[in-house]
Amino acid sequence: MRPAWPPARRGRSVEGMKVAVLGTGIMGQGVAGTLLREGFDVTVWNRTRSRAEPLAADGATVADTVSEAVEGADVIVTVLFDGDAVLEVLADAAGATGPDAVWVQASTIGEADTARVVQVADEQGLRLVEAMMLGTKKPAATGKLVMLAAGEAGLIDAVRPVLDAMGSKTVVAGDTVGHGTALKLAANAWIASVTAATAQSIALTEALGLDPQLFLDAIDGGQSDTPYAHLKGATMIAGEYPAQFALDGLRKDLGLMREAARGTSFDPSLIEALADVYAVAADRGYGDDDIAAVRTGFDRQG
Repeated sequence: MRPAWPPARRGRSVEGMKVAVLGTGIMGQGVAGTLLREGFDVTVWNRTRSRAEPLAADGATVADTVSEAVEGADVIVTVLFDGDAVLEVLADAAGATGPDAVWVQASTIGEADTARVVQVADEQGLRLVEAMMLGTKKPAATGKLVMLAAGEAGLIDAVRPVLDAMGSKTVVAGDTVGHGTALKLAANAWIASVTAATAQSIALTEALGLDPQLFLDAIDGGQSDTPYAHLKGATMIAGEYPAQFALDGLRKDLGLMREAARGTSFDPSLIEALADVYAVAADRGYGDDDIAAVRTGFDRQG
């Protein structure tokens, strides 16, 4: 068996390492572009080929099928919407993956579907790790994601050059695939909370007859400040929500959090409330927009 590649120093890639990126939505396009800039040999696949084709201009090979994409790949990165999509891709790739390839499961699919993916990978003899991506469109496109990895330590080391290219740092959540998913759900609960809390304060400031920028000015530099409030707050004040992290995607993740909480000591009351306010924004037509559009969920209608 070919030895694992040594971890690369940040800013350097491993010559000749072939990476297949399966899924070229908002995050997949950014990840593929970053890997291409770092010098990796990248093949991309997307169910709708037209969403992958723009990457050809940057040097990517665009595959027509999953099996074509993974053939000869050293590292395979799945950046797909849900567990069913990941499992379908695993089925489509059966028999086409080389014995030394490492699958990097980077899709937020929740604990139950992660367990299903682990089972299928075991049945197919696939070497699997997970590396959840903490960040949105811009960090994906600039290699500034935070990677939440889990799995066998040797396999994580094997794909470390890819993780280092994709992210500013890698946090290893544990040696079991599923630990990274758990940490990602906790992190996305924070993102959902701080975004909704920012929207609530901006909406309340406006409702009470003040310029909403005053709220951001008030917390600026204080102990309660966070750059994320200013990033999303500016979007909310402008009323423009180009998708960095689609609102419906976060709603999906809130559902995964609720599912993961069942049977545990965790009380999901806040997650339930968050799910409700994001659902209001989605019902008002903002599901495909950025999560900052949760601001619209705080406006009374009728």
